Amino acid sequence: MSETEQLVGGWTKFHPLTAEDQKVFDEAMQGFVGVKYTPQEVSTQLVNGTNYRFKCEASMPPAMVIWQAVVEIYQPINGQPHVVGITRI
Repeated sequence: MSETEQLVGGWTKFHPLTAEDQKVFDEAMQGFVGVKYTPQEVSTQLVNGTNYRFKCEASMPPAMVIWQAVVEIYQPINGQPHVVGITRI
């Protein structure tokens, strides 16, 4: 079983983002203002669509304070991905 291979309902290990993962993140975060989230790794869960957990560095420019956060995104089978939660870690 490869690192990104997954079972329905199970989460993959965190791994570097693919181009598709980055696209989902960018689409879901479009128009999001305030905190800047930069994804570092992702874990996915196959459900009726796909759940994503992006481990991110977060900052609020112009301050140089940086913290870690998990941005949770749901990508339905048909439709736009959207943020379902952001948790500071």
